[in-house]
Amino acid sequence: MRVVAGAALLALAACGAGGEDEEPAPVATATPTPAPAPSPSPTPSGTPVARWTPHAGDGWHWQLTGTVNTGYDVAIYDIDLFDTRPATIASLHAAGRRVVCYFSAGSAENWRSDYAAFAPADMGNPLDGWPGERWLDIRSANVRAIMTRRLELAAGKGCDGVEPDNVDGFEPDNRAGLPLTAADQLAYNRFLAEEAHRRGLAVALKNDLAQVSALAPSFDFAVNEQCHEYGECGGYAAFVAAGKPVLNAEYAARYRTNAGGVRDRLCAASAAEGLRTLVLPEALDDSFRFACP
Repeated sequence: MRVVAGAALLALAACGAGGEDEEPAPVATATPTPAPAPSPSPTPSGTPVARWTPHAGDGWHWQLTGTVNTGYDVAIYDIDLFDTRPATIASLHAAGRRVVCYFSAGSAENWRSDYAAFAPADMGNPLDGWPGERWLDIRSANVRAIMTRRLELAAGKGCDGVEPDNVDGFEPDNRAGLPLTAADQLAYNRFLAEEAHRRGLAVALKNDLAQVSALAPSFDFAVNEQCHEYGECGGYAAFVAAGKPVLNAEYAARYRTNAGGVRDRLCAASAAEGLRTLVLPEALDDSFRFACP
């Protein structure tokens, strides 16, 4: 996570989406329909059940705060697991969309409904810049049990896939205040992928660029923040070569204004590297959105 998460998003969640966009005017949200039946339970042998397979050319929309704008003509919606009602997911499915549900797998957020399930020993340092959020000890059996329940929640709500965030807490990438190693992170991220697959969920690798090559075989797609901004997009070669989508978001103000054609050049680079790039607000509230073709 570079900029997404934190208590600062709570105030934004109460606000509706709005603002400029290069897309056609959004349509009204569909009338809520009954929630879909939960995904099949894992088989006793642990054999993965059938799941959705994302495609490299799939367009996407990413919105984690505010009322979800269901009017974009894209293949994939990436929305918050806890805050999204099953009826919204059902309406997206009725419109032919696939739904990815976001949750933090590497941090405890004190506004989430299951926060009390974390033990004090599970938590490390606060995330820099995100009040109310602390790194988790990914070696903890309790932490893994909580994440398993979150995956069950995603399956029960009808999510097609999940985006577990903050899966790069090992040193020196982030200062979790916990003795986490690269091997600990690899084991935890593979655990998340395996448990998601057991529940029929596709799973995204979020950032964690240092381990992309090692983890690409275990994940179905990737979600990245600002790889163009930081010159890191080439790190996703293993996903691109395997035909797995790399969904990227950029936040720099210059991409929004497109002064001197900077966004046009961004989109040309994104296409050349095989990515699907959006220019979005850091709050991910749909106040504006520019999609590279």
